[in-house]
Amino acid sequence: MVKKHMHALALSISAAWLYPAWQFPAWAAETLVVSAHKDARPVSLQTLIALALRNDASQAQLAAQSSALRESAVASATQMDPKLRVGVGGLPVDSFQFDDDPMTNISVGLMQQFERGDTLELQARKVRQQAEGVDWQIQVRQREVANSITQLWFELGYQQYAERVLRENQRLMSEMAGYIQTNYAIGKSEAQDLLQARLQVSRLDDKLQANRQSQRKLISQMSEWLGADWLSANASLAASYQFDGTALDALLRSHNGTSQFYDLLTQHPMVAMTEAAISASQTQAEIAGEAYKPQFAVEVMYAYRQAKNMRGEPASDLVSAYLTVDLPLFTDNRQDRNRAAAHYQVGAAKSQKDLLLAQMNARVNALLADRQSQTERLDRYQNSLLPQAKERTKAVERGYQNNTAQFSDVINAASDELALELELARLTADLSLTGSTLTFLLGGQALESIAPSLLKPATSH
Repeated sequence: MVKKHMHALALSISAAWLYPAWQFPAWAAETLVVSAHKDARPVSLQTLIALALRNDASQAQLAAQSSALRESAVASATQMDPKLRVGVGGLPVDSFQFDDDPMTNISVGLMQQFERGDTLELQARKVRQQAEGVDWQIQVRQREVANSITQLWFELGYQQYAERVLRENQRLMSEMAGYIQTNYAIGKSEAQDLLQARLQVSRLDDKLQANRQSQRKLISQMSEWLGADWLSANASLAASYQFDGTALDALLRSHNGTSQFYDLLTQHPMVAMTEAAISASQTQAEIAGEAYKPQFAVEVMYAYRQAKNMRGEPASDLVSAYLTVDLPLFTDNRQDRNRAAAHYQVGAAKSQKDLLLAQMNARVNALLADRQSQTERLDRYQNSLLPQAKERTKAVERGYQNNTAQFSDVINAASDELALELELARLTADLSLTGSTLTFLLGGQALESIAPSLLKPATSH
């Protein structure tokens, strides 16, 4: 009787693997996941990304910083406020009377200082360029958030798929333990078989507990962008670990046979940030060049007199005008050094862009190598490892029926087949993670397919 139930167990396990991970199309995976979690809400990845982008506090911070810089640009383009000077001149100390000496006067003056050349306009341009850099930083942040949500989504999808596989095996193994216990009670099974079955059920219990912990952790990480209220309302979110790489494959085929992806990477917002930094550095170099021009200040004063002149007539009031000019004659240790420093900063900003492009291109090629390796391994699992594991399970089952194999051999064969099935799902999830990372690096139509909300302009806060 036990051997017949072992045959049923093997058939049930084989039925559980009828549609392995690599055979699921995207729509089938979504349907399977939702049906496996009856209480889960059917939320798409695109919806989660859009919600995360709306709730991301970092974008609000960067948007406020950009607005602050633009306000500062207006202030930077404005001349300094005029200065008012009020005073008394020529007051005799023996009487302190305003009408004793004709030189005594009460004066009121205004002074206005003008910046060198086009310094104000250039300073405003520099601040606006810095604001543009912050705007691009918002786009970088959006991609980071969208990629993080996508990575968590695929990881959660894998954990949910692993939970279904483990629960099915736990159910079958529990039934098997019940059959063995029944036969052990009537003396038709050995104690070690019963203990082995119970041990296998306990191991599956532990794996399920670890799996549930991983799922709770992943959903909690999503709440960083989706909020605690969302977390409490979507504790059983249904996810998928399938990635549709059609658009990415089409994008990569256009660069087939080359390892240079600079034309795509130059459109990445992180590269645009470095270009904004280069523009700001170049403007700073122009500002340093304006330091060789003189700085002007104009002052006009009116002096009121109460005393009489030598002819006994009321003394005339006085008007004074002054022009102040500083002369940049000794420029060796200040203007020359500042201009040289500004040009060095331009070179440093350009080198930073070249370095960033080289690093991003290297990362793309590394991810492509990972993707190629993962694809080859998936093919090996599909055409070699899993078929061999299934044949081994059948062979051990026949040996157990013919009393040439132990029950532990059957358990080991089923465990190996389970491990290979989970490894195949893990490879599929890793391939999805690699594909999504490549998509967020290269952009284009591939990015539109996974996160269309990224193509919309950032909302100003």
